[in-house]
Amino acid sequence: MEIDTQWQALGTGEDATRTITKIAIFAVGGQGGGVLTDWIVNLAEANGYKAQSTSVAGVAQRTGATIYYVEMAPDNGKAPVFSLSPSQGDVDIVICAELMEAGRAVIRGFVTADKTTLIASSHRILAVSEKIVPGKGEQDSNTVLSRLGSASQKLVAFNMEDVAAENGSVISSSLFGALAGSGALPFPKNTYEETIRKGGKGVNASLASFNASFDHAQSAGAAGSPVAKRPEQPQPATKFSARGPARKLAAWQLLLSRIEALPEQTCDMALAGLRKTVEFQDLEYGEEYLNHLEIVLASDTENESWELTRTAAKYIANAMCYDDTIRVADIKTQKTRFQRVHREVGPAAGSQLELTEYLHPRMEEICGTLPTRLGRWIEARPAVFNWLDRRVNKGRRIRTRSIRGFLSLWLISSLKPWRRSFLRHHIETDHLQSWRDLALKTVHSDYQLAVEILKCRRLIKGYSDTHIRGHSKFDRVLSSLALLKGRTDASDWLRRLREAALLDEKGDALEGALKTVQTL
Repeated sequence: MEIDTQWQALGTGEDATRTITKIAIFAVGGQGGGVLTDWIVNLAEANGYKAQSTSVAGVAQRTGATIYYVEMAPDNGKAPVFSLSPSQGDVDIVICAELMEAGRAVIRGFVTADKTTLIASSHRILAVSEKIVPGKGEQDSNTVLSRLGSASQKLVAFNMEDVAAENGSVISSSLFGALAGSGALPFPKNTYEETIRKGGKGVNASLASFNASFDHAQSAGAAGSPVAKRPEQPQPATKFSARGPARKLAAWQLLLSRIEALPEQTCDMALAGLRKTVEFQDLEYGEEYLNHLEIVLASDTENESWELTRTAAKYIANAMCYDDTIRVADIKTQKTRFQRVHREVGPAAGSQLELTEYLHPRMEEICGTLPTRLGRWIEARPAVFNWLDRRVNKGRRIRTRSIRGFLSLWLISSLKPWRRSFLRHHIETDHLQSWRDLALKTVHSDYQLAVEILKCRRLIKGYSDTHIRGHSKFDRVLSSLALLKGRTDASDWLRRLREAALLDEKGDALEGALKTVQTL
């Protein structure tokens, strides 16, 4: 390796800059990039090297990572001249705490095939540009991984975030272990471990994560691709265990028997939909879901591999499990959510974790959580509606770790048994019915167009303003059906319109696509 020749050059009197090892670390806020940098500097100094570190902060949490830069050289009694920032094509080791940051390092020229050892975690933290896309904005990780291997001299890539989490630590300890396991630095493993011990915080967890990552880095699977996880085997409907009163267990088994009577190609999706709707409301709601599905099945055909029914199994469940104030309050008060937040934040022992919810209810959401007749009565009287809206339409901060804050949300979630009598449920049910019937009216004349109509439900998601924008896009996309009627490529055009609607939040791409359809 080039690094090995650099150690030899020290004793030959060659240019002193060739004895300097250069390490660039790309880390997003909260990943311990500063701790990792300090460990590397301390490691170098403990092994008789002089070292220097600098950092350039990123713009924000995920619009740009902080770049930490370390240069080190053997201490020969002379003061080396260190640079303050990395240069393109002149970095020996690049460490990236997230996959797309590794891709950025390659694009910026810090990773070279004849020189650089690249150490990268294969997990993802979505960038802002990926989050703002209404559809799936996540970039393809496999494309980045395939490029990393050819761009670097040596690649060590696996999910270091998972390794750290499994050992109760943070990713900086995993990255340090991968650096040790890569052999890119000529330091013995015990000096890495001693460096962690001298840190004095979370030593046992950090050492466990360090050693696990060290083993991963030295394994054959880490040489050029992420370590593959064993895929979970899907379980048949009858294998899922359930607990509860005998009467409800009997009703649940009856629902499972109805799923087993469906075509095999649809069972797995139907089971997922059943579980989702029952969790959202109750067993009777799950029965309503299967009723919808069986109505669709009656218009489907085996010649098309039951694609219509399988699509309906997914999107009818999503439509029935809409986001209302009751569901939002229920999610925010679940024990599993508090456990996840506590695990992600990782507060120090003995410290208290405060969790603040930022809510902004509008009168539309309030009316939706009222009995249908009362909600419609208020909405039909603008003066009353606006008077109430001025009093409820304001931002609120609720601390769900306090008794008062938790109870306020818990009381809203406790309205779940009465959800069917509320205005929002009637609105969602009517919309579901008309959307489903539209697909069934179309299926006999254009099977694939009916499938695409069902898939358009993907446009509706979230609550409040997000939900309104989704509904608007849904209506605009389906408004093109009159223009597409009778065309052999109608389903393809409807798919294009839906994908255009998912490209941006404002709907500019959709407007352009609709204008194109109008010219057909």
